[in-house]
Amino acid sequence: MNKVILMGRLTRDPEIRYAQGENALAIARFTLAVDRRFKRDGNDQTADFISCVAFGKTAEFCERYAHQGTKLVVEGRIQTGSYTNKDGNKVYTTEVVVENTEFAESKNSSGEGGFTQTARPEPISAAGDGFMNIPDGVDDEGLPFN
Repeated sequence: MNKVILMGRLTRDPEIRYAQGENALAIARFTLAVDRRFKRDGNDQTADFISCVAFGKTAEFCERYAHQGTKLVVEGRIQTGSYTNKDGNKVYTTEVVVENTEFAESKNSSGEGGFTQTARPEPISAAGDGFMNIPDGVDDEGLPFN
């Protein structure tokens, strides 16, 4: 099983690109600063900087709502790879392929960059089929799971 769950802050705004072709696929690359639980003696680094990549609707969600300093929870899988750089050296890569992302705090608690209640109101009640109703005024484009 290959499953990763991380919580951290974006070190800068996500870098967004679109794949060429008939159906341009959004690709978002970003780095999360993930705090370590414990500090080892003599080691001043208290965070790890994890490279992440998201595709499609998840990438578009990151482009629209995630900015430097935003605290996110990401869920995905680790992917390794390699390539040969322009000097002919083989470079090995490790990154998290993000399959799901959520905000880890509200805009009010972070000061900026989070999600506010007015930007995405909570569903008011559950329908008889067990699904939550989406309130009027929430456009479908802003929802990350369309």
